[in-house]
Amino acid sequence: MDFSGKRIWVTGAGQGIGYETAAQFAALGGDVVGLDKSFSGSNYPFATVRLDVSERDQVQRVCGALLEERAQLDVLVSAAGVLRLGLTEELSFDDWASCMSVNVSGPFHLFQHTIPQFKRQRSGAIVSVASNAAHTPRMLMSAYCASKAALTSLTQCVGLELASYGVRCNLVSPGSTDTAMQRSMWRSAEGEKQVISGDLQSFKLGIPLGTIAAPEEIASAVVFLASDLASHITLQDLVVDGGATLAS
Repeated sequence: MDFSGKRIWVTGAGQGIGYETAAQFAALGGDVVGLDKSFSGSNYPFATVRLDVSERDQVQRVCGALLEERAQLDVLVSAAGVLRLGLTEELSFDDWASCMSVNVSGPFHLFQHTIPQFKRQRSGAIVSVASNAAHTPRMLMSAYCASKAALTSLTQCVGLELASYGVRCNLVSPGSTDTAMQRSMWRSAEGEKQVISGDLQSFKLGIPLGTIAAPEEIASAVVFLASDLASHITLQDLVVDGGATLAS
């Protein structure tokens, strides 16, 4: 778990899972670039670059500048994501498009502009942060579930294309995690307890381990899959949800 000398990019690094992931890589010696639309703080343990992953031209410019600065990319983590809720017939097209443009097109843009570097190196690791929502349907979450399912398939297809170059591609699919996105879904002060115990209206039967995840727990799974400890693991989707998918 030593990332000394490794160049690592993490999207969504301004908060939540992305921040914890970037911070863990930095603590393990990595040369980390955190990418996000905004950074609310001023003292991050890694370099920060503003990037809206949904903007294709912006991704091209930023990737080009970073690779010109240092022509090396050992780990790419796509952790940026958005959630839009609503019944399918009531969901606005803007909400649908937002989920697709950030959760799917964002990683796609990054893949297009980093795959040539990975191929030149003939080494590297890619980890996409998907969701257990890609595996089971959820009420009010058709856009989000569809986008994460698409991200899962996209990442695995890229992994197949890059396997012969020695580049590994995997996914971490979190369940309920203590982030701003998760808290936005809670309808009352009892939201966390309801998630753990289950919500029949959402066809969610709860979390067997009895707790929601901390962002650093998800980050640890990402870091593991990017490390040499996972040197023979590729095309895998590691679900980190306390058993919730099995119970739903």
